[in-house]
Amino acid sequence: MIKMRLVLDNNIFFSLMNPKSVNSYLFSLGKIKFIAPEFLKSELGEHKSECIAKSELSEQEFEIRQREVEEKIEFIKLSEYKSFLKEALASVPDTDDAPYLALALSVKSPIWSNDMHFKQQSSVKVFTTEKLIKCLFGYEV
Repeated sequence: MIKMRLVLDNNIFFSLMNPKSVNSYLFSLGKIKFIAPEFLKSELGEHKSECIAKSELSEQEFEIRQREVEEKIEFIKLSEYKSFLKEALASVPDTDDAPYLALALSVKSPIWSNDMHFKQQSSVKVFTTEKLIKCLFGYEV
């Protein structure tokens, strides 16, 4: 079976720390290969307390969840998509989105994001959670 491949943005990645979220359910299906910029791991560290609060997990449960999630994601070093950053920066209004777009361009994969900034570019397809549900299950949310 050929799996769909998606680049995760930071908000989707952070939402996966809550094992009860819709995004976590989609993440657990095994129908998609997930990739993300390597810096996301350190960015999660910066937002850890907020993610713990939102997930309602204890710190120990959160760390277990973090390991489970990170094991299912291929993290890509900046050096592997750096050559696409200039194009990405020119395509998105929010420069924080550029690494995700650059990675998506480099691996020729769509992005999973609920960030509306990505709608302002046409270089790669973007799946919101709602569109991903429709794609996977064939119905509207």
